[in-house]
Amino acid sequence: MEKWKNYLLLHLNILLFSFTGVFSKAASIQYNEHGLRGAGVYLFAGLMILNCFIYALAWQKVIKRFDLNVAYANKSVYLIWSQVWAALIFRENLSIRNILGLLVVLIGVLVVTRNE
Repeated sequence: MEKWKNYLLLHLNILLFSFTGVFSKAASIQYNEHGLRGAGVYLFAGLMILNCFIYALAWQKVIKRFDLNVAYANKSVYLIWSQVWAALIFRENLSIRNILGLLVVLIGVLVVTRNE
């Protein structure tokens, strides 16, 4: 049970980190629409920095529970979350190649964590 709790914490932390890309893209969109005078640029840039700070602290706590190769292999799940947010929040299209690439990442994570 402790193992599952540790993996849940690891993946929640990775999910948190995936929002860094969301805030970054939102800041970029605000910049393109309003330039540096738009408050949205600073809001989303601030959220991005805050998110990175919280993630960094949480990551240090979580990786103590894993071998580094397992923790960093699981971190690649970030790519999956990034594609989910791109499709859901920013209405970007996922190609078959994107989906196949994400499956390769997922299979790689499963292979590394299988022996854990």
